[in-house]
Amino acid sequence: MEVTEKEQSETHLVGLEGMELNISHILERIEHFTQLVSELLESRETMFKELSNEFEQWLILIHREQMKKWQEEIKELRLVDASNEEASALLNNARFLLQNPIFDS
Repeated sequence: MEVTEKEQSETHLVGLEGMELNISHILERIEHFTQLVSELLESRETMFKELSNEFEQWLILIHREQMKKWQEEIKELRLVDASNEEASALLNNARFLLQNPIFDS
C-alpha cells in the first residue's frame, strides 16, 4: 500500500508539473498575442497618420489645380470683356459718325 501511495503522490506531482507547464504555455501565448495586438495598434496608428498626410496633400493639390483653373477662366473673361469694350467703343464712334455726318464745304 505504501508503494501505491508513493506512486499516487509522484503521479500527482507529475500531473501538477504538467499542469504548470500547460499554464506556462498559455501565459506565453497570451503574452505573444498581447504583443502582436500592441504592434498592430502601433502600426495602424502610423499607417493612418501616413494616409491622413497623403489625403491632405491630395486635397491641397486638387484645391490648387481648381484655383488655377478658375483664375485662368477669370483672366479669359477679363480679356473678352476688354475686347468687348473696345468693340463697343468702335461701334459707338461709328454710330456717332453715321448720325452726325461731317460735310466738307
